Amino acid sequence: QVQLVESGGGLVQAGGSLRLSCVASGSISSISDMGWYRQAPGKRRELVAVTTFGGSTKYSDSVKGRFTISRDHAKNTVNLEMNSLRPEDTAVYYCNAQMADTLYRYLEVWGQGTLVTVSS
Repeated sequence: QVQLVESGGGLVQAGGSLRLSCVASGSISSISDMGWYRQAPGKRRELVAVTTFGGSTKYSDSVKGRFTISRDHAKNTVNLEMNSLRPEDTAVYYCNAQMADTLYRYLEVWGQGTLVTVSS
């Protein structure tokens, strides 16, 4: 009964910016880690950025310094601000969360993805 819904994807020119958002909803008790992954054509899904409940963050080397992950705990959301976008950032971006439901069972949940296309 838990789902993640991403938004904010679209088409942007190289050097531009986009902000992705993900909201978790449903029978949630608490959320620990939230993160963003991406999958480009012909490649495996890879970690982009992750943040813990306490605020520690981890970024892929390819996005460090350009992307910023943040959370709004009250709204069960995670955002990804993407700056200085490059064509190689083109991918479907997926939101991921580790959480406990209202029966305190562990869940790892994925969103359906939002497409980011960066043109040269």
